[in-house]
Amino acid sequence: MSEPTSPLPEDLFSLLAAAGPDAVALVETGTVLDPVTWEDAPVPVVGETGLARMSAGEGVSVLQVCSGWREALLKWLELDDAEGQLALVSTGEGPLEHTPGELAARVLQDSASGDAELVEAVGHWLARRFGPRLQSPEAGWAAAAAAWTCHMRALAELPLPAVLSVARDHVGDDSPATGELIVRTSVKLTVLIDRMNAPYRTRVDLVADWRTLQPLAATVPALRAGADWLLDQIALRDAPAQQLRAVLEPDISDHQRDRRAAGGLHTSGPALDAARTALLAQARHTVRSYTAAFYSGRTEEAELLRNAFPAPARSIEASDQAQAWRQASLTARHALDAVAARRAAAAAEDDMAYFADPERLHAESAYLTAWQGRLDLVHDALGRLAAPVPLPHDVPGDLREIALQMPARRLADAFGTHKRALTALEGQISYLQQEPTPAHRRKATPSELALLTAVRDTVDPHLPAGESLKAGLDGDVIRRRVEQIMAATAAPTGGQVPPPSALHGQDLNLQQSAARDVQP
Repeated sequence: MSEPTSPLPEDLFSLLAAAGPDAVALVETGTVLDPVTWEDAPVPVVGETGLARMSAGEGVSVLQVCSGWREALLKWLELDDAEGQLALVSTGEGPLEHTPGELAARVLQDSASGDAELVEAVGHWLARRFGPRLQSPEAGWAAAAAAWTCHMRALAELPLPAVLSVARDHVGDDSPATGELIVRTSVKLTVLIDRMNAPYRTRVDLVADWRTLQPLAATVPALRAGADWLLDQIALRDAPAQQLRAVLEPDISDHQRDRRAAGGLHTSGPALDAARTALLAQARHTVRSYTAAFYSGRTEEAELLRNAFPAPARSIEASDQAQAWRQASLTARHALDAVAARRAAAAAEDDMAYFADPERLHAESAYLTAWQGRLDLVHDALGRLAAPVPLPHDVPGDLREIALQMPARRLADAFGTHKRALTALEGQISYLQQEPTPAHRRKATPSELALLTAVRDTVDPHLPAGESLKAGLDGDVIRRRVEQIMAATAAPTGGQVPPPSALHGQDLNLQQSAARDVQP
């Protein structure tokens, strides 16, 4: 066995190829969230980290390079701690990720008389998954059955009798109901995982699945991505959640257009800037926090979070300043075109979703209405900064000072805070400065950069460093509130999931309401 290797080299394929044809790497990965893909996020592969489909990045390291399937499997069983998720990666045409069950099936198939050491190791692993921290044997064995279903399904649908015997002896459990509980949990989870791939699901069904998966995901890391994906799918069918999303997300229409021009590939074209990536991730986590709180029965916490960031009222007609900005800014025009295109797609009666998923269409309409209002606010504020309105000579001095501060206040109203506005502007500038410039915007990019840079430089003098306006979109406040809500995600016990009409009213009136203060 080789010595542990860290951090992960840039080319995992080269590392495996150099170690020999039978080499298997045990790779530790952090949570990977692509905040750009929301609507089209694929169903996560349960039991895999997805490392083989990702490029190496920060937070990823090789723990061990093993020679052969058996050695790799035994090491995985030893290192798996029910806290993170370890990937088993080998090489073929490229890096290939395997589940432990695949390796166990290969090892036992190659062994003529069985493998007592492997059975013992798997049994001890299952016993550890029983979890000494769990409050009851029922909950412990349910977590162990869930871990088996995620990682060992390729070996067998249920724990092998010899494996289960080792695990029960290690735990000291002689209850006859254990086997029945493991079977029931495994079958329920298997059906749920298969159901996640259904093309159309109602919000009520998704909520029921999330409430089933969430308690198990707390002790089985391989299920966490699936639980988060279900939360995102629920939010996509929840109008208030989509309104919250519209308030918190920055405009990335420039990046989306570049990706479409590059054929929609994630790895083609410029990478989204770090500033707006962070804002997108914050929005994603906040919407998840709201959704988890609401569908866990903690509606007061959810409404507090939602009302802290009210959706803007949509302008009947964009202001002259917004119109002027859209004439000058290519990105602003593309953002407006993107809204119109999504509205047209949502209303296209030849799309099956028009009939099959009305909840999602309703939530999409709520999102686009709030997003249109947000763009009106942002473009009005940027237009006023780019072309300040001249003041009459007879305006009193105190009113003149107020008028001079208005553009910066409108910017803070549009983005939430002065600091957040500057973060978004600097991120957009950084994105456009990447080389090489995509061919489809090569001519327009210099003028767009000059326009955004001029506005950013105009913003700085209006509010000195450290000064802030009383507004709701403060990053630290959002982070603290999300942490408070996500600390308690237990689903309510018993009862039926209420129908959609009872979960939220169908009112799409987005008139701005008074925000309640968020208590950090």
